[in-house]
Amino acid sequence: MTGLDSGAEPVAQEPQTGRQAHAGRRNFMRKVFFAGGATAVATMGGAGAWAALAADGGATASADPSGTPTGTPSGAPTGGPGAGGPGNQSITEDFFGLTTDGKKIDDLFTVHSEGVATAPVIAAANAFLAGLSATQKSSTQFTVHSTEWRLWSNVDAYDRQGVSIADLSDEQQALGKALLKSALSADGLETTERIRRINQAAGEAIDNTDSFNEEAFYYTVLGTPSATEPWGFQFDGHHLVINYFVLGGQVVMSPCFWGSEPTEIEIDGTTVSVCKEEVKASLAFINSLTEAQRTVAIESTTKSNESMKAGAFADNTVQEYTGLRGNALTGAQKLKLLGIVEAFTGRAKADVAKARLAEVRAHLDDTYVTWTGGIADDSAFYVRVHSPVVWVEVDCQAPGPLAGAYGASQGSGATQMHVHSVIRTPNGNDYGKELLRQHYLTSPHHR
Repeated sequence: MTGLDSGAEPVAQEPQTGRQAHAGRRNFMRKVFFAGGATAVATMGGAGAWAALAADGGATASADPSGTPTGTPSGAPTGGPGAGGPGNQSITEDFFGLTTDGKKIDDLFTVHSEGVATAPVIAAANAFLAGLSATQKSSTQFTVHSTEWRLWSNVDAYDRQGVSIADLSDEQQALGKALLKSALSADGLETTERIRRINQAAGEAIDNTDSFNEEAFYYTVLGTPSATEPWGFQFDGHHLVINYFVLGGQVVMSPCFWGSEPTEIEIDGTTVSVCKEEVKASLAFINSLTEAQRTVAIESTTKSNESMKAGAFADNTVQEYTGLRGNALTGAQKLKLLGIVEAFTGRAKADVAKARLAEVRAHLDDTYVTWTGGIADDSAFYVRVHSPVVWVEVDCQAPGPLAGAYGASQGSGATQMHVHSVIRTPNGNDYGKELLRQHYLTSPHHR
C-alpha cells in the first residue's frame, strides 16, 4: 500500500505488536466504502474517486473489499436528509458542514484570539511526535487539509489510520495520554478512560477482546503543532472520537463522539459508569418544561432503536430546525438547556469550554430542542439541541454487539445501557474548517 499524504519517503514496516491484528490492513476502501465494497467505489467514481481522495491526502488506498465491521457508523441510516454513511455521502464530497437548508450562514465564526492557552497542547503534541519511530510518525502525521479529519467512526471493527495504543511502548503511551490530558478537562480525560475500560470489560464478558478492548484507539496529528499556524489531532476508536483543531488562541473541539455499551458495568468489584451526565442533563431539561412546552418539543413518545442523524460520515447533514425554540423558555429552563451542552463542552479544558459556551449563549434564543421517547428517569430517549453554532445529539439505542455483557438481547428495545452522543459545530466549522478557510484567505504569508 502507498501513503498519499505526508510526502515522506516509504519506510519499511515494523513488525506488528499488541492488538494490531485487530486493525488489520489499514485499508482505505474499507474505511470509506465498507458498506458497499468495490461496487460502491465504482458507483461513486471508481479511479476518479481515489484520485480525488488522494489529492486531498491522508489515505492509504487498496482494492481489497474483504471484511466488514460489526455495524454501520452511528448516523448512517439509509435515505432521508441528514442520513450519513457511504450510501448517502462520502468524503469524496466537498466538506460543507451541517445546515438547515443547504446554505451556510456566514459571519458566525471569525479568526481571533479567545484567550485559550494552547501552549500546553502544542508542547504535548510535539513530545508525542518526537517519541514515535520514523515508521510510526509517517503513518500518524497528516497535513492539516487531510481527509483524515473526516475519516472517523464509532464502529469497533472500522480500519483506522494513525498509531494505536497497542502500537505504543509504555513510554509512548504515557506521551499519548499526556496529549489527551493537555486538551481535556479532568472529566473529559476520565470519560475517555472509562469508555475504554468498559469496552475492555464488555469484550471480556462476551469473550471477544479481539474486537472490544482498551487498546484499539488511534492517534493522528493533522499539520505541525504551532502557535501561529493551524493544526490539530484526532483520537479515534469504538464509541470514542475526539477531533481537536488549534489556530493561535482558538480551539474547535468537534465533532466529538462519546458513547458506551453498556454504560455501567462492574470492573474488579467496582461499578464503573459513563455517559450519565448527558442523560441526566437531558432528562432534567425535558422535565422542567410545562405540558404545553413538551407538546411542542416531543415529536414522539415512541423511541426507535437508533435516531442519530449526524454521526460518522454525516458531515454535510441538512436538517431543518424542529421542536421547541429557546425564546419560549424561562431563564431557569434556559440554564437546563445549557446543561445539556455543558455535559459535552465541559470535557474540554476550562478556557476552551468557556469560549464555546459563550458562543452557544449568544444564540440561545435561536436554539431548538427536539425530543423522542419517554421522560422518566429510566426512559430511553433521543434529544437534539440545534442552533446556528452547536449541534448535540444524545441517543439511547437498542442493545448491540455487546448486549451479552449486560444480559440483554441484541436488537431489543432502546435502553440507557447503550448510549451514543455527538457534539458538532454547524455552518462549516466542524474540524475548524471555517477558521482554516479564513486563515488562508487573510494571512499575508498565504496570499
